[in-house]
Amino acid sequence: MLVLRLLNVVAPAYFLCISLVTFVLQIFVFIPSMFRDPSTTPLFSPALLHGALFLFLSANALGNYVLVIQNSPEDLGKDLNLGKGAEVADWLDGSRSPGSALPSTHFCRLCARVTQRHDHHCFFTGNCIGSRNMRNFIMFCLYTSLACLDSLVAGMAYISATLSMSFADPLAFLTLLPHSISQFFSGALLSSEMFVILMLYLWLGIGLACAGFCCHQMLLILRGQTRYQVRKGMLVRARPWRENLQEVFGKKWLIGLLIPVQNVESSYHRQKEK
Repeated sequence: MLVLRLLNVVAPAYFLCISLVTFVLQIFVFIPSMFRDPSTTPLFSPALLHGALFLFLSANALGNYVLVIQNSPEDLGKDLNLGKGAEVADWLDGSRSPGSALPSTHFCRLCARVTQRHDHHCFFTGNCIGSRNMRNFIMFCLYTSLACLDSLVAGMAYISATLSMSFADPLAFLTLLPHSISQFFSGALLSSEMFVILMLYLWLGIGLACAGFCCHQMLLILRGQTRYQVRKGMLVRARPWRENLQEVFGKKWLIGLLIPVQNVESSYHRQKEK
């Protein structure tokens, strides 16, 4: 448990550090290097277009990241009838008081709260993912993946121009790292260029991981399931996939796709207000 609590603090700091390094490289290294082409007009120059795209992706990734943290899962332990003498820690999966337990509720020891439609605990946000922040979490993964892949393309263009090499051969990227390491220790490669090359592989790994996780999460949403339900082998009521999507993304899903907005209220909260 101590290791998990430490990871819950280190992982968000690691993500913010990578985000800061990516922003600095894009704004102060990659984008200025694109202004070297004098044939393009300033209004439609690749630097301005790429800068606008990167800022759009970064703003959505960071905005949804903040919303995931702000929209903490509701502590339902105070509102649930756990039974006389029952502790939240004893209840855990709702087996202690099934008549009063809400579907897919789970007690997270790291967050010390009961979450409705619990999916998993995200260490990079330091928060549980549930009904209140699922949409923002998916948008965060999507735009983080796009921002990393955008930085990967810009970084490859920068390395190609700096080292006068071509990535037309698919094997060129795979052999770039071992070849660069040998050049770095021989003194033929600068430390700044080696750092950018290492960041290329880091962006590739983070981008592919976030894209794969986002696709897997969307498949679960279409089936009306959560990762917690799949892990525990819980059965879910079959519903049309459109209703499952609307439950997570709401009716105004297009707004949440373009700009970071607060997630829809949970079904539990709506039932509570009624």
